[in-house]
Amino acid sequence: MVKKREIVDRGTIKADWWHKLPDGRFQCDLCPRECKIPPGKHGFCFIREAREDGIVLTSYGRASGFCIDPIEKKPLNHFYPGTAVLSFGTAGCNLGCRFCQNWDISKAKATDRLTSYASPAEVAEAALQSGSKSVAFTYNDPVIFAEYAIDCAIEAHKRGIKTVAVTAGYINPEPREEFFQHMDAANVDLKSFSEEFYRKLCYAELKPILDTLIWIKTKTNTWLEVTTLLIPGYNDSEKEIDELSKWFVENLGPDTPLHFTAFHPDFKLCDVPPTPYATLRRAREQAKSYGIHHVYTGNVNDKDGQSTYCPKCNSLLIERNWYEIGYWGLDEKGCCRKCGEKLAGHFDPRPGDWGRRIRRFYF
Repeated sequence: MVKKREIVDRGTIKADWWHKLPDGRFQCDLCPRECKIPPGKHGFCFIREAREDGIVLTSYGRASGFCIDPIEKKPLNHFYPGTAVLSFGTAGCNLGCRFCQNWDISKAKATDRLTSYASPAEVAEAALQSGSKSVAFTYNDPVIFAEYAIDCAIEAHKRGIKTVAVTAGYINPEPREEFFQHMDAANVDLKSFSEEFYRKLCYAELKPILDTLIWIKTKTNTWLEVTTLLIPGYNDSEKEIDELSKWFVENLGPDTPLHFTAFHPDFKLCDVPPTPYATLRRAREQAKSYGIHHVYTGNVNDKDGQSTYCPKCNSLLIERNWYEIGYWGLDEKGCCRKCGEKLAGHFDPRPGDWGRRIRRFYF
């Protein structure tokens, strides 16, 4: 059941996860940043503001755009391949990544970007009517609009629609538990395996993200995939990829998919060149050498690096050309047709046929 929300005005509700401090400020308890906000000011994310009687969320029911995407664009390669997903975000972010690829959304205030309005029920109904298998909370981090995402997820599940969170995983334990109990799948951005990288380039910390990854994998039924954007000279060294891969297989297991994606110059790192194809291939081979079964490359044309292979007999199971599904080597139970090995993930008896299409959706 969708929680009854206290509406302040259109698009603004009384937020969850905060408390009042002795000095009159309010502390937001949603993420590890724990902003301490005086009345009339907003937190780091821009969309959680302090009023005289508490913190409000200013982007409830308001979005920066809706789009029907292939699920592989999230990226999720083991979650109903070939199906369509209704994707949307709001504004703001609780990280300050200098390399943000969606900076026009994540660095915006609610009043700057939010032009569409849709209630949770309308979002879920739109997904159903558009033929989407799932709804994805993406573009900016859904952690900061958790109340809206949770309510949309509840309405989606009523209609048999799956839910996806694309997130950096920067969230405190209490809200994390409520948030992910409503998510069928998540792709978590592991920006780097370096505390220094997180401090200097994201204005955040690495440990809470690692804690979230382990928690999702071990304490929830949420299907997990992980993405690392490789930035030349910052997080692409052989040493760092080795450390990341070793931690990954020990803590998340060999069947959790890992995506290495190519950086393009943007926001405040416009002087950094795009990621070479060779770097992605090298990182993929390193991760595989540590025993990670499913390592993918993204944002490049790499048919081999985007296809799925059987971890037991190495047969081609799902052929991908960008977001287009080709050969399908799974049986109706999601097992390899040649050796019978069960492939980790969620699969229909046949793949979807959404293909590469990306279509805007308007309310």
